[in-house]
Amino acid sequence: MDERQPLLLLAGPTAAGKTKLSIELAKRLNGEILSGDSMQVYRGMDIGTAKIREEEMEGIPHHLLDVCQPWDEWNVMLFVRKAKEAMEQIRSRGHLPIVVGGTGFYLHALAYDTDFTQQPGDAGLRRELEQQARELGAESLHRRLAEIDPESAHAIHRNNVKRVIRALEYYQATGEPISVHNRREKQKTTPYRLCYLVLSMDREQLYRRIDARVDSMVEQGLEEEVRRLIQNGCHRQMVSMQGLGYKEMIDYLEGRMTKEEAVYILKRDTRHFAKRQITWFKAEKEAIWLSPEEAERDGVSLVDAAIELWRRTQGAAQQKEI
Repeated sequence: MDERQPLLLLAGPTAAGKTKLSIELAKRLNGEILSGDSMQVYRGMDIGTAKIREEEMEGIPHHLLDVCQPWDEWNVMLFVRKAKEAMEQIRSRGHLPIVVGGTGFYLHALAYDTDFTQQPGDAGLRRELEQQARELGAESLHRRLAEIDPESAHAIHRNNVKRVIRALEYYQATGEPISVHNRREKQKTTPYRLCYLVLSMDREQLYRRIDARVDSMVEQGLEEEVRRLIQNGCHRQMVSMQGLGYKEMIDYLEGRMTKEEAVYILKRDTRHFAKRQITWFKAEKEAIWLSPEEAERDGVSLVDAAIELWRRTQGAAQQKEI
């Protein structure tokens, strides 16, 4: 008998419909939801992160939303620790943890119990690299990474300064590209009875949904949200302000571009981000792809298709529906 604890991950690119499906799964599988999104942890960053509203939760408990301020440190190690604490509480209530999000690095670290304790760090080097990013721009760090680790440079966006610095630190300390380390980690097996669902859809339809979501964010007040964050002391150098929607709106508010240009760039970069998310999830060996089109062809609802896949991964010890 498989004694491992059950764990359901629902991943996928931005705007694919994870939030709605997760609520239906939580209702059917007696679950509680943990956010696996690296940006939804920040308070006051609601519109740009497409954070679920309380009225949309339908009474389902949600965890790891609004857990820190935009100027606080948040990283994958904190996420894994907090997620494990929340999972323990959820299981103590006899409920199923359902982790939902699009930050593939976070989901992988949790699902495969990545060990960060042995990863080197150099505070002096980190400060030096942060200073370089401030003075010469994020692009200069990214070019430095591309010289030593082209694979990581391709996978990490140039504006993701935190991850670029981490990769440079790792190489400096070990002489090994962090991409090699990450490939090793990906060979690890999961300590959970894992069901790793990845929600996808036709690419053109996904892009239309992304464009519509950006338009909706602007209508809901994304500009006002960013103005309020700036008034509260946030600035473009903060990791939180590097998120999609925030850096583009800051560029507009600081006069670097028109609002129309900011919206255009946000749509374009969100589509590019979705492509990178899909590439990440395709590399996950236990990912099971799920699409509305396939469910419709099979004559079942998307949630029924997801539950059938859940049952297959759980075998005789599957979680009962309520």
